[in-house]
Amino acid sequence: MFSDLSQSPLSKNLQRLFLLRNIVIAAQCMTFALAYWVLEMQLQWTEMVTVTALLAVLNLATWLRLRRNWPVSSIEFFAQLLIDVFALSALLYFSGGSTNPFISLYLLPLTIAAAALPWAYTWLMAAITISCYTLLLFYYVPLPHDHEEHISEFNLHVSGMWLAFVLSTVLIAWFVVKMGISIRERDKDLALAREQALRNEQIIALGTLAAGAAHELGTPLATMAIVTGELQNDYTENSEFQNSIRILRDQITHCKHTLTQLLADAGQARAEDGSGQAADHFLSQVLDKWQLMRPSVKFTYQGKGVQPAPQILNTQLLSQSILNLLNNAADASLKHIEIEANWNDHELQLEILDYGEGLTGEAAQRAGEAFFTSKAPGQGFGIGLFLANANIERFGGSVRLTNREGGACTKVILPLIRQST
Repeated sequence: MFSDLSQSPLSKNLQRLFLLRNIVIAAQCMTFALAYWVLEMQLQWTEMVTVTALLAVLNLATWLRLRRNWPVSSIEFFAQLLIDVFALSALLYFSGGSTNPFISLYLLPLTIAAAALPWAYTWLMAAITISCYTLLLFYYVPLPHDHEEHISEFNLHVSGMWLAFVLSTVLIAWFVVKMGISIRERDKDLALAREQALRNEQIIALGTLAAGAAHELGTPLATMAIVTGELQNDYTENSEFQNSIRILRDQITHCKHTLTQLLADAGQARAEDGSGQAADHFLSQVLDKWQLMRPSVKFTYQGKGVQPAPQILNTQLLSQSILNLLNNAADASLKHIEIEANWNDHELQLEILDYGEGLTGEAAQRAGEAFFTSKAPGQGFGIGLFLANANIERFGGSVRLTNREGGACTKVILPLIRQST
């Protein structure tokens, strides 16, 4: 109904105050109808209906104001509460003043001010409501009395006080509960923002260390390339030695290419280093690359989904993240791994099933934390899963690790690029 009310808590509270005022206006109209047609009370109906009509007009202006994406200040919210206090005071003045059973409704704006505004506004609201209540002790239009029916009037007064108490209790509870929900949601958002900021700091630190390591490794790799080249030229007659040197030179070349790609990709934005590619082709390329990296690992792959397959954002970070997850599964299950992919028009679901020992209780709780690893010392740094999870979440996806019968399951969900029609 409104535009964006998530900018600040006061904006949400003003919306709730608007809804609360609608309930109060409806209750006033029902009370007027009961007093006029059923109880046949002789009151200042013209003045009272005018006050309610003006309150409805002001609430309409509040509704129009809420449709504007303007920030709500404490002064504005306090002024809105003052409108309700003065409208209630006017109605009470024309209907018995402090003898009116609905006098306890003064508690409603006071409670809202205490829950939503700073303490200075709360004490000011308390002073205003006490002053209005005090003035109504002396200045008011008395209610009509029929001394022959004094007992029935007293019972009616007691019933009215009960109704006012119930109404105040329900409305106050509703508003305070909504306020509590807003505060908890805000605290949750702040906690998530702090967690994300901490994760970004860790990623930046790891990226800095990786870039430094890449620069430092460049020199020894170049030296090894020169030495292996000279050895290859010196021992041309030894075929077995030549084969070993060739494998070593290929591995050195692969390391240099990886470092070069790492430095080239560092600092590039998501939109700059990726392009759309069919999801099935993307997975095939990742698995082909992984098979070259881990030729000793046996795996089965099954992919199914709508055809033609929708596109996924193909980036170096995303493919490397999936490779990290595959490597973790291969480390836990060297013999066999099952890979299942399923996609529709909106998302890709990738499941990596290993046949290892599964996740321990600590690993299940801390999986994805930086520098946490369940591997033996010297066999892992605890950053592969952390970076994979962070990068996949950055692309709008999620990673979930669970135990299953006979091993563990790594489930990856990635959004796909919708095709324009």
